[in-house]
Formats: sequence, C-alpha cells, structure tokens
Amino acid sequence: MSNLLIVDDEQSYRQLLTLVFEGDGHYIRTAVNGREALTMLQEEPADVIISDVKMPDMNGIELLAAVREFLPDVGVVLMTAFASVETARDAFKLGADDFIQKPFDVEELKIIVKKALDKQVLITENRAFKRAQRERGSVKNIIGASGKMQAIFQMIETVAEVQSTILITGESGTGKELVARAIHDLSPRAEKPFISINCGAFTETLLESELFGYIKGSFTGANTNRKGLFEAANKGTIFLDEIGEMSPAMQVKLLRVLQERRVRPVGAHEELAIDTRVVAATNRDLKQMSVEGTFREDLFYRISVIPINLPPLRDRKEDIPELVEHFIKKFCDQTGKRLTINPKTMQFLENYAWHGNVRELEHTIERAVALERTDEIQPERLPEHVTNYNPARIKAEFDLPDEGINLAAHLDNLEKTYVVEALSKTSGNQTRAAELLQMQVRSLRHLLDKHSIRTLSAQMRNSD
Repeated sequence: MSNLLIVDDEQSYRQLLTLVFEGDGHYIRTAVNGREALTMLQEEPADVIISDVKMPDMNGIELLAAVREFLPDVGVVLMTAFASVETARDAFKLGADDFIQKPFDVEELKIIVKKALDKQVLITENRAFKRAQRERGSVKNIIGASGKMQAIFQMIETVAEVQSTILITGESGTGKELVARAIHDLSPRAEKPFISINCGAFTETLLESELFGYIKGSFTGANTNRKGLFEAANKGTIFLDEIGEMSPAMQVKLLRVLQERRVRPVGAHEELAIDTRVVAATNRDLKQMSVEGTFREDLFYRISVIPINLPPLRDRKEDIPELVEHFIKKFCDQTGKRLTINPKTMQFLENYAWHGNVRELEHTIERAVALERTDEIQPERLPEHVTNYNPARIKAEFDLPDEGINLAAHLDNLEKTYVVEALSKTSGNQTRAAELLQMQVRSLRHLLDKHSIRTLSAQMRNSD
C-alpha cells in the first residue's frame, strides 16, 4: 500500500482524489496548503505528493523546493488551473515528476501517479543494491579473521549508525582510511560524499583554505570563490588523516567548527552551517601530546568520542596468510599472471615483524609478483631483510643487562641512530628518509632539531 499526500486548498479536489486513490488501495492524507503539508511530511514521509500549485501561505512550487531539501527522491505531481510555460519550467527544474492541468482526466492522473510510484520502487531497489555492494566492498577490503579484527568489524557496524566523531588510531599502514570508509559506507550518510584529507600534507594556511574554503579576493591567487571540504562533504563524512600534524592555530579553528557546526571561509564575514560527520586518524599518541601541550586537550576529547585502535600486523599474525593470498590475487589480476606461493616463502612472511604493517606486506607481495618468473612465488623474490629476519637474534641483542640500563637515554640514542641511518641511505634527502622511517617530513625535522643534527642532511647532500 502506497502513502499518498494530497495538497489542495479546494475541499472538492481533496475529496475527489481521496475517493479515487483510496479506491485503488492507497493510504491517503490531505493538507490544505504547503505549510501544513510540510509539517505532515516531517512527521511521516510520503511516497508521492499530489499538490496544487496555487495555494495560500505556501504554494506548490515553494512546497516542492522545501521538500527537496529533506526528501530529495519523493515523487511530486503538480496540478494547476493556471498553467504557464514559466510555472511548468520552474516545476521541472526543481524536480517535479509530472505536471497536469485542471480540470484533468482522472485516468490520466492515475497513470501519472503510477509512474511516480514505479519510479520510487526503482529508487528504493537501486539504493538497496548499491548499499549491499558498498557493504560487501568495504568489509571485503579489510582482511582479517583473527579475534582482534572481528572485534574491529563489530565496532565498525555499531558506530556506523551513530553520528558521533570517531578517532582511529594505529601505526602507519594498519588501514585507518579503510576503516573510516567502511564506517561511512555502512552509515545513513552513505549516499553522500566521503572526502579524505591528510592534514600533515599542507601548511597551516593551505589547510585552512582546503578545509573551510575561501572567497574571491581573500588572498593573492584567490580569483574565484572556492568551496571548502567541510562544505563539500555536507551530509556526508570528512576523514581527517594525520590530525596530530595539525598546527595549534588550526586546532583552535577545527575545535570551533566541531562545537558550532559552522565554517567560515577564508576572507568571509558570514558562516555556513554544515552537517558533516568527522572521522579523524593518527599514528601518534594524542593523549600524551595533550599532556605535553602540543595537542589541545579539549580537541582531543571532542574528536575521540568513539576511539578505535587498529592492532599492528605483528599482533595478528594469523591474518597474514589470508592477506598474502588477497594481495597475490590482486596483483596477479593486474599483471595477468597465475601464481601460488611456496610454503617456505609463506614461512618467511609469517615470521617477519612487519613494522610497516599491512602496507609493507602489500608492497612486498607486489614486488614478488612482479619479479616471479615461475608459477610459484619463491623465497628469493622477498627482500633480504625479510628472509634474514631472526626474532631470536634480535631478542638477544636487546636482552636487559643485570646492571640495568637508562631506558630513556637508550631509546633516545636508538632514535638518533635510525634517523642518521635513514639520512645516510638517502644521501640526506629528508623526504625519502621520512618515508623510510614511516613518518611525516615535519616529524623528521622535529627529530633533527631534537638531536641537533639538522645540518647533517645538508652535509650528506653536499658530499654525495
């Protein structure tokens, strides 16, 4: 049984249409003008609205425009005794399904309404199909049968239905953006945009204009108005990756946006209301940063209403075989190869610590598939640091001496050693060194200053 709303200020038409469509088995409600209809629709949506155009208080065109704000797909059929080309044009421009002139043939109106109802069925079926595809795709992209990953899957399904901000934490390469996208795809916002931005990839000024937009003339080069990502993701989700890299000034501005749900484009005097869900991610300890004063404590609590921590791959090694098979298939599909994996090769992969997590494993399998010339991935196709990895030897190197150690000083020296080694391997190239250490360039420069070795990279470049 379909739900029809008839809107007309003439009682005779309301009674006629009620008799006609109730006789066909439809559930009918009536309203005397657009204002009353709008109130009724906010309480209970309709499948199709049949509305007169000329009415007091709020006419049919105004009702159509208002309805499209919160019921973009509802069927709307407009009637009028004062038809004009301009009125019809406005109606179709706003998304009316059809337009009929009074007095009308009842059978013709029935056909028009049936078409509108058939369209609703198609929209509903198509939305359900797309949602099922998204759900399968999103979950399929996150591999893992371990208990830890099953708990993550359950958390994703639970938090997808709420609107709270979410903070996803975990080491680099654990799949934080995949989780954020899965949350969006399973949420009521799935039909709206999912927009991702890496906060560490922009300077403070550029990040502000990217997130909030700007108006023409607000700065040199601002030749037109530009919509910010918060506005572009309205009704959808914005994913703020590496939020720990955000400057203190931007943290203040973001906090205000989250509190007020309004953004002010750069150079503008007026604010824009937004309805955008925020999912943030970081590989840093924001709680500790808030204690140290490098990340605002109030912002930390605002974005971490629902925290999700992704386990490193070394803590869920039982997922490695499934991930390996997934990546072999992925890269074989791209190259046209058909490969299996040698059991010894799999042993090396399961044994390794994977400090770069799933991303490092993916790159390792991509390399192996590209290099393999037989029908089975051999151990020789793996990097030496994977095949030479020996947990027992590494453990012995880190055995705690009887007299104990100064842990802080030891870790500080170890950190400096790795930074110097990364710069040495890259001939002083800070961008490539940061990639080796799996951190942002800004974070690497912080370590250079911390250990008073900022000039070292320049010296290495000059000596190269």
